[in-house]
Formats: sequence, structure tokens, C-alpha cells
Amino acid sequence: MVAKIKIGKSIRGILHYNENKVSEGSASLILACGFAGDVEKMNIQHKITRFQHLTELKPSVKTNALHISLNFEASENIENAKLQQIAIRYMDLIGFDEQPFLVYRHNDVAHQHIHIATTSIQRDGKSISLHNIGRELSEPARKQIEKEFNLIVAESKKFKPISAIKPVDPEVVNYGHVPTKRVISNVITGVMETYKFTSLAEFNAVLKQFNVYANRGGEDTEMFKTKGLQYSILDKKGNQIGVPIKASSFYSKPILRRLEKKFIQNHEKRKPYRQDLVLRIDKVLNKYTSISEATLVQELNRIGINLVLRKNAEGFRYGTTFVDHIHKTVFNGSDLGKSYSAKAINVVIGNDQLKTYLKPASQQRTYLKGNTNSHLEPNKPTNFLDTLLGKSQPDFAPTVGNRKKRKRKGITR
Repeated sequence: MVAKIKIGKSIRGILHYNENKVSEGSASLILACGFAGDVEKMNIQHKITRFQHLTELKPSVKTNALHISLNFEASENIENAKLQQIAIRYMDLIGFDEQPFLVYRHNDVAHQHIHIATTSIQRDGKSISLHNIGRELSEPARKQIEKEFNLIVAESKKFKPISAIKPVDPEVVNYGHVPTKRVISNVITGVMETYKFTSLAEFNAVLKQFNVYANRGGEDTEMFKTKGLQYSILDKKGNQIGVPIKASSFYSKPILRRLEKKFIQNHEKRKPYRQDLVLRIDKVLNKYTSISEATLVQELNRIGINLVLRKNAEGFRYGTTFVDHIHKTVFNGSDLGKSYSAKAINVVIGNDQLKTYLKPASQQRTYLKGNTNSHLEPNKPTNFLDTLLGKSQPDFAPTVGNRKKRKRKGITR
């Protein structure tokens, strides 16, 4: 089980998020603790009022809302009754057992998970400390619950960190109905919350993996000038289909101005994961002296990397973007280094220069044996991409022996 806690200033926003999921059919309220009367007959305003009654007891505490999600391994099939017990036990272990809270079961992603909404203000007006609640209370609670309820341990090999985002199936979407907006919203929200991208192009590189596209329109359009943004579903060929939906109409408000703030934040957030991505890419590239585009894409996919190749109308590759689904990061090839740019990748995947420049290994060995003065050691491995890009270009020409300088005879006058 994986527990995530988000601390905020508005219980209203948390409830609207979950209640909208319920109205769309992608979630259900399975538990209401600390609520009098029949909660199923209560509207959202009744639920908000219950929490506001507490928050108004101590208005000086502005950050008082908690949005908790408990996520389970995809193979686990847990009934509502057990999920209710898990939620109650978890809230007890983190010290919120006497607080009112609502538990929603979501079914909009590949794995089972529940969302819990509550507040830190108690009925005596005192506030429960939220400082380090994740590390000091939630983590020990998670581990204890895994044992008590026989759940798959988050750190175990059995727990598969699969993507929680379901790709949109364009064949089953009915435009003009709630499900269309809902499935697009699920993808947008999932990508915004979990992936680290630094431009609209990188954002789209991830969205396209789930058949969604963010479009600003042409540079001469009014939408582009006013920084407008629309989202569309993509068919299997990558073409936009149906009626685009304005960014401002989604609950998560994935407008361009908000995305631009994330672009800046993500520059720092993705840095720790750059080196691991480079090493994994190198592991694939260094296996081959030449490789087809399809094979390269397939090999990278096997280790959780999507290679997005940007091409012009003639099919020429002019850009590369790497989407790392393990660490949820996105990098342009040029940001990783020259070896991962479009120019370098073009050489790797079938350029004529590659075929004439690189000789078969057997020929290279024969050549080296016949040239004992070569500076290139026969058994010393070389980096394929560095060689191609001139970083450590081998010198196949034999060295010329040292020649004694001739003494110039002086001219007698």
C-alpha cells in the first residue's frame, strides 16, 4: 500500500473534487464517519458545512484540510467492507479517529485506491499538528496496516509501480457526453500531478502516450495570442478527433498560465533523475552498432522509456523527447546531451554514413592485427555514440616511425 497526504487550505475544494467524481460515475462514497443522519441523502453543501463548523472554531489556522489517498497494488481485489476497515484503522493510527471524515472509492485508474477527506481542527477548537505527519505517522501506519490486512508490501518486488493513468480509448468515447470530459480530465490531472515536464511540448509528449493532446492553435490565432488552450482526444494515428474542450472548463484548471508555473518548478524537480535516464538509454544504445527506429523504440519501451521522435512532413527527424515512466520525468534529447539529440539518433538508426563508417567487428580486428603501431587498442571498448560524434574518434592510420632530422648543411660564402 502507498499512502499520499496533501495538506491544503480548503476542504471545499477537496470535497468538490471527490463529489464531481461521484457525479461522473468514476467514484462512490463508501464511508462517512462523524456525520449525523443519512449521509447518502446529504448534498455537498451539507458535507461542507459539517467541516466548516470545525474550521470556524479556530480561524487562525489556515492550513487545516487533508486529502489522503491510499493506493493498493493492481492485482489486489479488495471489497468495500475491507477498504472501510483499512480507512478506519489508518485514521486511528495517525490520530484522526475522532475527526469526521469521508471515504471515497475511485475506479478511474488501473489500481484500486481510496480518497479520504478530513480536517485537522477538533471539536474543542484545538488543532492536530500536521508537521511531518507523512514521515512520522503515515509511514509507520502504512507498514502496520500492510501486516494486519495482509496487503502487498509497497517495497516488495511484487508491488508493481504501474502507471495509474488509463489511456483514453477513442473508439468508445462519445463526444458531447460527460464520459468524454471525464476521461480527458483523468489523464490531464494524472499527468500534471505525477510527471515532471518543462514545456508544453514535453507536456504533450506525455499526454500523447494516453491519447490526449493540448493545442494552443496557430500563432496567428486569437487563442494563441491570449494564451488559450484546448484539449482533444487522439485517434490511433495521432489525429485530433471530436470537439476540443477548453482548459478552463476542467475542474483541475489545466490552463497555460498554470502549466507555465509548473514548467519552472519542474526544472529543479527532474534534475535528480537525469543521470539514471541517461544510463538506461546508454545501456540500449551501446548494445548495437546500428539499429532500426522500430527496434530502438521497442527496446527503450521495455525499460520504461518512451522515445518521441518529432518529424517534418517529409519524415525527417528533427527532435527527440524521452519520457521516463519510471521516475515520471520528461527530457528533450538535447537536454540530456549531444549523444541523445536528433542528429545523433539519426546516425544511430540507419544513416548511410553509419554503414560506411563502421566496419564489421571481424574486419576491425583483422585490420588492427595488421597494424601493430595503431593507437587504437584492439581490446579496448569504445563508446559508440562518442565515436560517431567525434568525442573520441579512433585513429585507424598507423603511426609513422620517428625520423631523424637531417642536418642542414651550412652555406659557405
